[in-house]
Amino acid sequence: MGCFSSKTAHLPSPDNPSKPESVNGDECVIEEVEVNQVQVFKEYELNELRKATNGFSSECIVSESGERAPNVVYRAKLENNHFVAVKRFSRQSWPDPQQFLAEAAGVGKLRHKRLVNLIGACAEGDERLLVAEYMPNDTLSKHLFHWDKQPLPWEMRVRVAYHIAQALDHCNMEDRKIYHDLNAYRVLFDEDGEPCLSSFGLMKNSRDGKSYSTNLAYTPPEFLRTGRVIPESVIYSYGTVLLDLLSGKHIPPSHALDLIRGKNVLLLMDSSMEGQYANDDATKFVELASKCLQAEARDRPDSKFLLTAVSPLQKQKEVASHVLMGLTKTAPVVPTILSPLGKACVRMDLTAVHDILLKTGYKDEEGAENELSFQEWTQQVQDMLNTKKFGDIAFRDKDFKSAIDYYSKLVVMMPAPSATVFARRALSYLMNDQAELALRDAMQAQVCIQEWPTAFYLQALALSKLGMETDAQDMLNDGAAFDSKKQNSWRN
Repeated sequence: MGCFSSKTAHLPSPDNPSKPESVNGDECVIEEVEVNQVQVFKEYELNELRKATNGFSSECIVSESGERAPNVVYRAKLENNHFVAVKRFSRQSWPDPQQFLAEAAGVGKLRHKRLVNLIGACAEGDERLLVAEYMPNDTLSKHLFHWDKQPLPWEMRVRVAYHIAQALDHCNMEDRKIYHDLNAYRVLFDEDGEPCLSSFGLMKNSRDGKSYSTNLAYTPPEFLRTGRVIPESVIYSYGTVLLDLLSGKHIPPSHALDLIRGKNVLLLMDSSMEGQYANDDATKFVELASKCLQAEARDRPDSKFLLTAVSPLQKQKEVASHVLMGLTKTAPVVPTILSPLGKACVRMDLTAVHDILLKTGYKDEEGAENELSFQEWTQQVQDMLNTKKFGDIAFRDKDFKSAIDYYSKLVVMMPAPSATVFARRALSYLMNDQAELALRDAMQAQVCIQEWPTAFYLQALALSKLGMETDAQDMLNDGAAFDSKKQNSWRN
């Protein structure tokens, strides 16, 4: 596995301020990249997804839908402890596996912050499976029609409308102009409460995009006439979602248009939002819905118009979505299987980490000490061994400032860097409240041994100290994954 990146990857090495250290002359550049970057689309094996869903257990089911093209969505956990959503179709929905994979790969090229990005697919035997980012905070349907604690506030409803318009506009620019069956179930909320449009709706189905699964009362007029969906049909469906946002109920477009024409807009509005919006803003929102629901496709606006119309209605852009929705941001889910070192890092128990590193010693470095012992006849190597000895004594005795000094000298003296030395110096920095330098050392330890769980756990600990919890969770997951991989290799 290659080098990992971090938000602090631009920091200089404590021992060489110009660049990070390399191993045995090999260049391993640690570049700063976008955090939480969506992984590249891949083709998964069926066994991998079966394991991730616990054998497609009913306990992992998130939703079930579609009488004409049945599908089930599962919450799944991959081997790297990352959660994803797995959508399982019947073979009848996609008889040709190559067509299914080609279509999925095409959708998988789309990447946008307002999309629930598609990250993989599987077509083995009778199975047709899609893999997407997991959205933990339910659907728009749940928050509008089946809310538990509070109704969705007006400002959040405007934000939902704008985010959907952004997603549709991006799809149009990428020549994905058909979105199948846009409705309140297709909008999901991520861990921060941000609304995102499901990428599943970009997939054609077995009828090559000709079917429409919603109630006929909500179906675009042109589909009823021709049996086909066109780009303007998406705008009509967007209009039905606007009605949902305005009313908090499922209102057939024909009934809503009658209310609009009769100037009975107040009858259309969700009473729970009373006092949250200006009448002019509500009127503009209603007028936009009316434009989207025009019977003739040519009379409907395009996605650019939607953006222009909704953007000015946003009045609290600075307020985070999870705050508007009243969501409590839960702590990251800790992997179920962690080594004692991993657990100590989660607890930020530096004393326990110190004890474990002492007991572990240098055993993960495969004979490095033996190699040095054959060279003890040179004064240079003798000095290096003495420096290491004094550093280890200071580390054992919890004299962490001295340990930093000795290990810093040792790093310069050694012909090849030592992962254990970097790990020990990282903890010493943490003991002295120097989390950024600790993170750098933990990263250097990973460069030395690329799949060393200790390096990942120490990075997680340093990142937590820096308040970078999302990055810390990623490192913790990676450490647990490599721990599991090592355990399995021992069993085999």
